[in-house]
Amino acid sequence: MNALPVLMLTQDATLWHGWQQIAGSHWMPARGQSLADLQRWRQQGRSLVVLDANLPQLPAAGDARWLDLLQGLQVLVLSNRPGDEEGRQLLAKGAGGYAHAQSSPEVLERMLQSMVSGNIWLGRSLLQRLLRDVDARLPEPEADWAQSLSPREQEVARYASLGDSNVEIAERMSISERTVRAHLSAIFEKLQVQDRLMLTLRVHGIGRKQVA
Repeated sequence: MNALPVLMLTQDATLWHGWQQIAGSHWMPARGQSLADLQRWRQQGRSLVVLDANLPQLPAAGDARWLDLLQGLQVLVLSNRPGDEEGRQLLAKGAGGYAHAQSSPEVLERMLQSMVSGNIWLGRSLLQRLLRDVDARLPEPEADWAQSLSPREQEVARYASLGDSNVEIAERMSISERTVRAHLSAIFEKLQVQDRLMLTLRVHGIGRKQVA
C-alpha cells in the first residue's frame, strides 16, 4: 500500500513536530498553515486532513460555514482543550473525527486508519454523551430484546448501551470486572450481536423490523 498524503494544518510548530512523526510507509504528512492551504489540498483532489482547532480564522464550532469547509474532505479535528459539545457540533457538520491535539503518533495513526476505513473517530466521553442523548430522545424501546436475558444481564446490557466501560459497570453493580465480561459474552451470544455498537442498537430498538 502506498503512503497516503495527509495535510496537517497548524501554525503550532510543536504540534507539527509531533504529528509528522507518523511519516513512514503508510502516511505522507504535508504541512499547511492556513485555510488557503486547505482549499489547495481540495483542488489537488486530496481529502485527508488533520486540523488544529486553534487555527486562526476558523469559525466557531456551531457555525454553518463548517459545512462548506469540510465538504468533500476527511477531516480529523484535534484540540488542545477538547470538549464534548464542540466535538458534537463538529461531527454534526461533517468532521470525520475529534480528539486531543496531544495524542501520541500511535494513536494518531489509529485515528487516521479508522477514518480511511470509513469510520468516525471520537473519544469515549463524547461517545457516552451521544449515547445518552440517544437514550433520552428515543421512545421507550420494546422489551423483546431482554426476554432471553437474566435480570443481571439486562442491567449490564443497559449500562453498556449507554457507553459505560467494564470498570464502570462493575462499580455500579458491585461486581468484578471479570463478571461483567462474562455477562457481556453471554449477552452477545443470546442476542446474536458481535459488539457494543450492535448491542446499543438492539437495546434502543434501532433498526428493528417494524410490524406493519
